[in-house]
Amino acid sequence: MTSDGTPHPSNGRALIDDDDNDFWFGFEQEYFLWDPETNKPLGFPANGYPAPQGPYYCSVGAYNSFGREIVEEHLDACLDAGLNVEGINAEVAAGQWEFQIFAKGAAQAGDEIWIARYLLERIGESYGVAINWHCKPLGELDWNGSGMHANFSNTLLRTAGDKAIFDKVCESFRPVVKEHIEVYGADNHLRLTGKHETASIHDFSYGLSDRGASIRIPIVAAQKGWKGYLEDRRPNSAADPYKVAARISLQ
Repeated sequence: MTSDGTPHPSNGRALIDDDDNDFWFGFEQEYFLWDPETNKPLGFPANGYPAPQGPYYCSVGAYNSFGREIVEEHLDACLDAGLNVEGINAEVAAGQWEFQIFAKGAAQAGDEIWIARYLLERIGESYGVAINWHCKPLGELDWNGSGMHANFSNTLLRTAGDKAIFDKVCESFRPVVKEHIEVYGADNHLRLTGKHETASIHDFSYGLSDRGASIRIPIVAAQKGWKGYLEDRRPNSAADPYKVAARISLQ
């Protein structure tokens, strides 16, 4: 809050109606475990690079998986705190991980992401490992960036029963691309390039089970008679979940 009692501009939670639980959100929070000594992700040698990305995704074994003890301790801490963590997995780059949180209501979803981020920072600290939330910490190298994909639904989507309704909802995002990108995280132009499972920041697209689209329509929605949810793949790993959820709720 500011000194006059109004919400501070950084207060994304003030944008949300706490009593509106019609929107459900599932955030996929990606991040890198970062070695402060090498200034590289865990699993990267001090000089040079590991093998190209690919075998690290959902991997096991010391050749491909780095920092699992941190990730699993974080999962336990989130569950102990009562957070609704849906899962964890190693991501496509060495040292890159993800956790997923689902909540009914934009405020609750944002609360749980922020608490989970804090817990991860504290646990990483105890291991001497930093958490890198930047959306493209490896720059233009051939490695994926980090997102915070926003899966969302409301009563309309959950009960639609018609592909035309899904298309209409997706099209409603087209005229407001700029407004969404403004709250989808800093430096997103570095990540949304049209490569590495992203759509270009300059385009808007949607498609069934399309990882290269701005908004992906999950295949399960079609399989269940066009009832379900959508996935906005544009928010990045450092975005404010309150602002992301508030913007999506306006559509």
